[in-house]
This record gives sequence, C-alpha cells and structure tokens, in this order.
Amino acid sequence: EVNGGSTFARALGSVPREFDEVYRAVVAAGEQSGALGRVLERLADDLEERQALKGKLIGAMLYPAIVSMIAVIIVTFLVTYVVPQVASVFASSKHALPFLTSMMLAISAFVRQWGLLAAAVLVAGGILFSAALRQPGFRLRFDATFLTLPLAGRLARGYNAARFASTLAMLAGAGVPILKALQAAAETLGNHALRADAMEALVQVREGAPLASALAAHKRFPGLLAMFARLGEQTGQLPIMLERAARQLANEVQRRAFALATLLEPLLIVAMGGVVLVIVLSVLLPIIQLNDFVK
Repeated sequence: EVNGGSTFARALGSVPREFDEVYRAVVAAGEQSGALGRVLERLADDLEERQALKGKLIGAMLYPAIVSMIAVIIVTFLVTYVVPQVASVFASSKHALPFLTSMMLAISAFVRQWGLLAAAVLVAGGILFSAALRQPGFRLRFDATFLTLPLAGRLARGYNAARFASTLAMLAGAGVPILKALQAAAETLGNHALRADAMEALVQVREGAPLASALAAHKRFPGLLAMFARLGEQTGQLPIMLERAARQLANEVQRRAFALATLLEPLLIVAMGGVVLVIVLSVLLPIIQLNDFVK
C-alpha cells in the first residue's frame, strides 16, 4: 500500500488487529512532523517497557500460582486415595473412629462422589462468567468493584494508570492533539471503569477544563497522575511529566507486586503444611487409638 502511494499510518490501518489506534496516531503524527524515525523509536521503547512490566508482574505471581497448584494436587490425592485406603483397615473395628478421621472420610466420600460434578459446575460457571464479562454493563460494574479490592484493586489501578500516562505522554510528545491523544489513551485501558472515567475526563477537557483538573475529578485515577499533569501544564512540559508519572506508577506497581508475592509465599506454604498435617493426623489417630486399645 505504501508503494501505491498510501501513507504509512493509513497502511497500518488495514491491519487494525495488529496496529491499534495508538500506533496509527503516533505514526501519523510522526509523518506530519517529519520525525517518523524518532517517533518509531519512542514507540518501540514504549512497547519494550510495557512488556518488561508485564513480564515482571507475571514472574512475581508465578511462584505462588505454582505452589497453589501443587498443593491442590497433593491434597486431592491424599483425600481421594490415601485417606480411604488407610481408613478401610479400621472399618471392621467396632471402635468409633476419631472425629478428625470421620470428618476426613466424609470429605473424601463427597469428593469421590461429587468431585467431577463440582468441577463441571465450576467450569460452567467460569464460561458463564466469561460470557457475562462481554456485556458492557456487567463488565463496567465488575471492573468498578474490582478496583475497590485492597490489594488486587490497587495493583490494577496502578498498572492501568501507568499505561494510560505512558500512552498519553507518547502521543502528546509526538504532536498528537490532546483530545485525540486522550481518546486513544483511554481506549488502551483494560479496566472499563477507568476507561469510562478517562472518557468523562475527555469531555471535560473538550469543554475547556485543564487536564489535571479533569483527572483529579475522578478518584479512581491515582492522585500522582493528576499532580504530574498539573506540573506539566504549568511548565509547558506535559509529555515529560506524564512520562515521569508513568515511570513512578510502574515502579510502584512492581514494588507492590513483589511485596504481595513475598507475603503469599510463606502463607501458602504454611497453609499447605497445615492441611497436610490435618490429613496425616486423621490417618495416625486411629492407629494410636488402636495401639492404646491393644495395651
């Protein structure tokens, strides 16, 4: 298409799934200003920074996820196979089994009888939930509620705000008009509640409000973002200040994610050890009881 006379930005528009509005707007601004090379370099840096942040977040949560998965597998094996095998030895005994053993046997019987059905219900529930998330109204309410969570909600706010600030800084620095830059940056937000707030801020800016005031009016955005936007507007260095805000927000998200992962690791190990201890005690108690009876 470029060989046929089309601009590079318009050519990218023919494959919108690979190059969204942000890329096309940045490239178009670079073509108009004659600084396409510098703009593309900035775009590449932004992509690398986003991938690095995403990779660090995934890496921080990978170990707790693996520990949780292993714990579920071990507990399921013990409950469905080991406990019934050991308890069957004492089935012919006329003595009542300890309460802990009886409770574990009841749990084991439930898992063996209804486990597959429960798993099917969970899968069906997940499918229905995914379908519900495709409904704009439900997704908006869910995302708004998710942001109120004490740990995950703060991580989501920081991650989305960092991405919003980085995109807005890149677009404004490339010479894209602020209204178009705001709209494109809002569309990159994965959280629909924050996206709705960004679109409302766009309306306020279009009506003449400063960007900082428009962002400060929506409390779901971190106050740091509005503060740096105000400094940028006052000094005439909005792209630079937004980039600094994005960097600080990204660092804060990384710090919180690593702190959460560090906290979860010992808690998961202790929880897994506690569950295994209960299962082992449910097996050992009948043996101890039988030894006391023989004596």
